[in-house]
Amino acid sequence: MREELNQGLIDYLMASPTPFHATASLAQRLQAAGFKPLHEGEPWHVEAGGRYYVTRNDSAIIAFRLGRTPLLESGVRLVGAHTDSPCLRVKPHPELQRQGFWQLGVEVYGGALLAPWFDRDLSLAGRVTFSRDGLIESQLIDFKLPIATIPNLAIHLNREANQGWAINAQNELPPILAQVASQESLDFRALLAEQLSREHGLLADAVLDYELSFYDTQPAAVIGLNGDFVAGARLDNLLSCFAGLQALLKAGEDETCVLVCTDHEEIGSTSMCGADGPFLEQVLRRILPEGDGFVRVINRSLLISADNAHAVHPNYPDKHDGNHGPKLNAGPVIKVNSNQRYATNSETAGFFRHLCLAEEVPVQSFVTRSDMGCGSTIGPITAGQLGVRTVDIGLPTFAMHSIRELAGSQDLAHLVKVLTAFYTTARLP
Repeated sequence: MREELNQGLIDYLMASPTPFHATASLAQRLQAAGFKPLHEGEPWHVEAGGRYYVTRNDSAIIAFRLGRTPLLESGVRLVGAHTDSPCLRVKPHPELQRQGFWQLGVEVYGGALLAPWFDRDLSLAGRVTFSRDGLIESQLIDFKLPIATIPNLAIHLNREANQGWAINAQNELPPILAQVASQESLDFRALLAEQLSREHGLLADAVLDYELSFYDTQPAAVIGLNGDFVAGARLDNLLSCFAGLQALLKAGEDETCVLVCTDHEEIGSTSMCGADGPFLEQVLRRILPEGDGFVRVINRSLLISADNAHAVHPNYPDKHDGNHGPKLNAGPVIKVNSNQRYATNSETAGFFRHLCLAEEVPVQSFVTRSDMGCGSTIGPITAGQLGVRTVDIGLPTFAMHSIRELAGSQDLAHLVKVLTAFYTTARLP
């Protein structure tokens, strides 16, 4: 089972270079499993026992099973994650021609570790909006081939490189696509039109706009002398999206179960398709009782907010509190913060810990050092939006926000097992 899950994760990561592709891949897998697509602009006709999903902005998705147990008795079991990851996004007018090279101007999305982006074989993917026969359409594209790179400056010309230097995102990050003659005209939108034709057979009259990100073409893989690790891009947080999907597909028919994967977590979640927007509440209000009944159901519900946790690094153990250093392959981590950067409280932490013990899944705890700042997740945002009880958890990883992250190869199976139990058998507090 572990090997099958890890290979499934690797396949999902490779199919999901952007939030748009991550959402499309989830939708394809859900539809193949019998989930029916719903559209926000149309009436919904849902029934107990039914399985459905809805997307917004092509980059966020909510999937749910409507259980046969009355909602006012059992509430809703929710698992939340996010589809976006830090990356380099192409600017609206990106063409640069410097020293005989064609480069593209980029903007840093989220809190990216920038140094690992150098000397990588990069490709480009995302959503393109274009006109065709008088109509405006959008389509996902993925060049797949390594079409760009950001070369490092040689150590001979940057003697301070190994002492640390501040990377200037404006000047040092534009990727190189090709060598060009000085008189050659550069037209990035024409390149996108060619890709639309090559990939989808679409002849665009004009490329109007786009949301495109560079990504590393090196495949994700199980690595290590004994296969202890999974290495790949976007483990934060497609790892949790994939685990939530696997659990939802295995869930029984009695309880109402929801998987919500929203966009824009890395930049604060405030958007129409982010956790700090109305997407989840609007969907729940269409499938749950109205008025007083809605509040009563939410009161009986619980959200597991799943987002990666910081594993204790053997080279930097002092970056962790001595009693709270999560280890790879030692199970999911309950994340706690007294200042509500995580939404966990004693009741929700106790519930998740009891669930792990019942399923014989190892469980760990994380609290950041008292002299360091703490990141956050969709947990506090969703709890604040809905008033739903929430526990923040995640699998331990290294190199979070790098172009290539590292997780334990045993931990995905641990998380899928406990989330499946949450959806299927667990009694909510």
